[in-house]
Amino acid sequence: MTQPAASTEPVVAEVVRNGYVESRHRVDVVAIDGHSGRITFAAGDHTTPMFVRSSAKPLQTLGMLRAGWAPADDEQVALACASHSGEDRHIEVVRRILADAGLSPDDLDNTADLPLDVAAARAWIRAGGGPDPLHQNCSGKHAAMLATCVANGWPTVGYRDPEHPVQQAIRATVEELTGERVAAVAVDGCGAPLFAMSLAGLASAFASIAIAGNDKATAAPTTGREPETTADKQAALRRIATAMTTYPELVGGTGRDVTALMRALPGLVAKDGAEGVYAAATAAGDAVALKVVDGAGRARSPVMIAVLRKLGHDAPGFAALETTPVLGHGEPVGEVRAVLP
Repeated sequence: MTQPAASTEPVVAEVVRNGYVESRHRVDVVAIDGHSGRITFAAGDHTTPMFVRSSAKPLQTLGMLRAGWAPADDEQVALACASHSGEDRHIEVVRRILADAGLSPDDLDNTADLPLDVAAARAWIRAGGGPDPLHQNCSGKHAAMLATCVANGWPTVGYRDPEHPVQQAIRATVEELTGERVAAVAVDGCGAPLFAMSLAGLASAFASIAIAGNDKATAAPTTGREPETTADKQAALRRIATAMTTYPELVGGTGRDVTALMRALPGLVAKDGAEGVYAAATAAGDAVALKVVDGAGRARSPVMIAVLRKLGHDAPGFAALETTPVLGHGEPVGEVRAVLP
């Protein structure tokens, strides 16, 4: 099947203030049909490996499920996939992940921080709290890494080391799901290993998750440490999709675009990442991965909506996400909007 020609020009997100274009963000983006692997839209560079930041969390969580983590409920799976806002419900679920493994917040080794949500951060400070690992947005992922270590009898101390068994298990799943060898390893903002992949590989991985989530015939995974089967792999993929689409408020939080996007289109699996990375896949298997070249997060949502619409997907909730407000004296005076090549 012939691939459509990819534009060497990236998508542009224009920043418009009072009718005047004052800035432009370049955005690399690729869309694929997850069933055939065919590229359906591409602009800019989608083949060079990059650090996709927290957009990789669903892949990392899949690696943990396949390595033997057996969370008690799908809220825990959603929190492992999350860059959560630090709201009370988020923190409660992280505590449950740890408690179920016989651990406590003292075992977390992610970077200390305040909640992302402003109201939650103010409430925590008023209560006498300060930056700590529990309230940092990646604590769900780190709690799940620790729980995976306990499930396998691996040491919990040093779990962030790229050579630790939990990180090696995650890396193996990332490589399998993207169809690529990890090109580079770095340290993410939370302290966990970060694996470089291309946007095309990231889109392919999200397509696999979303397609499995729409497969009603997928069986439940086996329990314990039996050898993994193909059905187990599909069941783990489906559990990621089910958890994220059932609990989008746990994947992000109040006022977060990733939460609003998944609520807007049923069956859509989406995850934002730092430095302007965004990935999403529909239940039909159309997957999009993008990177704002200069790292500006304000451009990612308008571009994601524009590409999803180009692929034939739309929903009433998209209207609120198709632009990002530009403010003047605290009032909207313009917008960030996507211009596709």
